[in-house]
Amino acid sequence: MSRIWNFSAGPAALPLAVLERAQRDMLDWNGSGASVMEQSHRGKRFGELAAQTEADLRQLMAIPDDYAVLFLQGGATQHFAQIPMNLAAADGSADYLITGHWGEKAASEAAPYVRVNVAASSKAQNYLRMPPREEWQLDPNAAYVHYTSNETIHGVEYHDIPDVGDVPLVADMSSNILSEPIDVSRFGLIYAGAQKNIGPAGFVVMVMRRDLLQRATRPMARILRYAEHAAAGSMLNTPNTWGWYITGLTLQWLKEQGGLAAMAERNRVKAETLYRAIDGSGGYYRNPVDVAARSRMNVPFTLHDSTLDAVFLQESEAAGLMALKGHKALGGMRASLYNAVPPEAVEALTGFMQDFAKRHG
Repeated sequence: MSRIWNFSAGPAALPLAVLERAQRDMLDWNGSGASVMEQSHRGKRFGELAAQTEADLRQLMAIPDDYAVLFLQGGATQHFAQIPMNLAAADGSADYLITGHWGEKAASEAAPYVRVNVAASSKAQNYLRMPPREEWQLDPNAAYVHYTSNETIHGVEYHDIPDVGDVPLVADMSSNILSEPIDVSRFGLIYAGAQKNIGPAGFVVMVMRRDLLQRATRPMARILRYAEHAAAGSMLNTPNTWGWYITGLTLQWLKEQGGLAAMAERNRVKAETLYRAIDGSGGYYRNPVDVAARSRMNVPFTLHDSTLDAVFLQESEAAGLMALKGHKALGGMRASLYNAVPPEAVEALTGFMQDFAKRHG
């Protein structure tokens, strides 16, 4: 068996070392004689795994003590609705900064539970840039301000943390969490689906300021209330033990790589390598996103002649380059360069792109 270079937008590439460790542990985890999936989440072994995973995440992200860390089931989409339920009163409002498909969806899913104020949007510009700060219409009485730090489909990314004053800032970081150091204290809540930079699909990591857990919002089932999950150590119900385990291995791998500062530099070089190949192709390849808003994680691009798209995808797959087809909403190509995608993969991609352009003129 030979491994391919995986550019999938999600579920995405996992570090090879993590996969190999999981393979070794599959039948006998830590000398227990059974896999991690077969063991009680209440048991001593899993309790130690859970504690170590939280400690590693706190260390990597420099999470202050006044923030709770939650490991939850589902995906980010579930929390598009659950966040307003937990942070806003039934008659409250929240601000949304919308820069792409996932920001749109977050606002749409929140609408049944909070009055959504679209404080800024770049939809009129086809989500090719960030809305200028002077155009934002923030409400100082909003329950929170929500934004998507990286849009996987449109390939735009915030390269700084929005300044929203004293209103709690909520960030969907599903596609760029752990890709660089951030100041957690600037946020009220950070959440991320695991399937891009953390682990397998079906698992969510959440970092939440403890005072926000105490907000009295509305009646709801205990299973929907973040404070209940925090009080139960993320084990209010049986958790996704496999997702938790793989997340733990990924965090250990990140520490071995030198932490988030090292990953930030590696991600910068990977993105610059690909953008340089696109911009230097003489128009053969194009990325339409405003340079200041370009994502380091997801790079959409088109060919000068769209009739070559199918040929490009067929030949790239034959060359061991997987999942380069663009999202159906935009077409073209997309390369996702998450933490687990090594520099060698990007070099292989850019080499193929240059060769393809020579052969297909």
